[in-house]
Amino acid sequence: REKDDKYKMWMPKFLMGKEAKDRWRSSDDMERSIFKLKKSNAEKNKMEKEEKIFRETFLYNKEISVINTATAACSITSKRRADLPLTAGEQLDVIDVTEGSAVICRNSEGRYGYVLVEHLNFR
Repeated sequence: REKDDKYKMWMPKFLMGKEAKDRWRSSDDMERSIFKLKKSNAEKNKMEKEEKIFRETFLYNKEISVINTATAACSITSKRRADLPLTAGEQLDVIDVTEGSAVICRNSEGRYGYVLVEHLNFR
């Protein structure tokens, strides 16, 4: 038994050639890019779901287009389901102007709701 161990060369299994490492790296990068695509698809599906809820809640059948961008002047919690909760400094896309002093806005998460004009700063 001692003679066999004496002549046997010990070689760690984790050592591999440079080419094999490059193949591993490229496959890892490929897998990572696949996961990024899945993440963007999930984000896209969330935005579509929010848009569908918006259209049902507000009975909005026009094309959604951004008229202007505004910044929230102060933080406000929503009192009604149709109101959009704000945090100070948040960027909002103005979608439509209503008859009163409110506008329909979309936040960065894709949620829609009414916001009073007095709570917004326009550039």
